[in-house]
Amino acid sequence: MIAVVDYKAGNLTSVVKSLTACGALENQRLEVTEDPDVVRRADKIVLPGVGHFAATEHLRERGLEAAIRERVGPGSSPGSGAGVPFLGICVGLQWLFAGSTEAPEVPGFGAFPGECSRFDDPDLKCPHVGWNTLSMAAPTRLTAGLRDGEHVYFTHSYRAPVVPHTTATCSYGGDFSAIVERDNIMGAQFHPEKSGAAGLRLLANFMRL
Repeated sequence: MIAVVDYKAGNLTSVVKSLTACGALENQRLEVTEDPDVVRRADKIVLPGVGHFAATEHLRERGLEAAIRERVGPGSSPGSGAGVPFLGICVGLQWLFAGSTEAPEVPGFGAFPGECSRFDDPDLKCPHVGWNTLSMAAPTRLTAGLRDGEHVYFTHSYRAPVVPHTTATCSYGGDFSAIVERDNIMGAQFHPEKSGAAGLRLLANFMRL
């Protein structure tokens, strides 16, 4: 079962449609949920998200963070083993870091080091909205088949730092993490559900894990 976590901050309809389009439901059941017990039974977990980082506090308040941490397994701590595959999208990727200056009082999941910060180049518009290109590192399980220079769709005001587990960057007033991957924990800053064939390929790669 694929759990799409509903914490009142996700573009759930589009994500579900895209997962369906890439064949997610051929042999797996998909459930949109805010029930920690459902998350604990999931074979894969997807955490979409748009809006303010403070919304991720709902994950802790509802017991969803604890359920995700249990199901994702020891891999939720750097250097440990892996549990079920997890994909965070947009704010879902940012939540995987230690935190964000957008809501300093709200801790992130902490799977990746560093803090997300606002785009601060006065010559650039913020938020960063529209199509931009990916600079790919070596192919991984999540990025297999994605080409260097692939165009994907972004809409965000805050960016995640580049870390050792960054597998693709994007440049907008400097480089930031567009895709991260460590063991079973993965994230995409762009919106795969709005990124055409490239986005569907990334989702299909995730679903095959």
